[in-house]
Amino acid sequence: MEMKALIKYTHISPKKMREISHAVVGLKTQVALDRLSLLPQKAAKLLYKAIKSAQSNAVNNGKVLAESLRIKTIETGKGPFLKRWNPVSRGMAHSIKKRTSHIKVIVESVQPMKALESKKDIQNTKSENQKTEEKTDINKEKGK
Repeated sequence: MEMKALIKYTHISPKKMREISHAVVGLKTQVALDRLSLLPQKAAKLLYKAIKSAQSNAVNNGKVLAESLRIKTIETGKGPFLKRWNPVSRGMAHSIKKRTSHIKVIVESVQPMKALESKKDIQNTKSENQKTEEKTDINKEKGK
């Protein structure tokens, strides 16, 4: 099962974002979050939020265990850029492009999808396990 998270119009260049994002693709989400939390770049902090959001989407909406999630892809696209002007000599101006980017993180479950079990399901499986253990104990006693 795949889940995604989008963050749009972040005030950082897509080039700077791509450098960090290539380092965490293919990792488990928790490992990637641990690595990103140690990096000082702004891109790492933004990517941390996006991965955390995708992980939360998968756990809450997809009912997948957080330990089984892996980062499938991270797409960093160009957003619109803000045009600013820098005055220079002889009455001229040079343009400055303040770039923005869009981040799309897709996570997938590595293992087959395991739904979070309710308390009743856990109790039922425990009672079934106890019954089978009792049967095996009785069979062992008869065999002796």
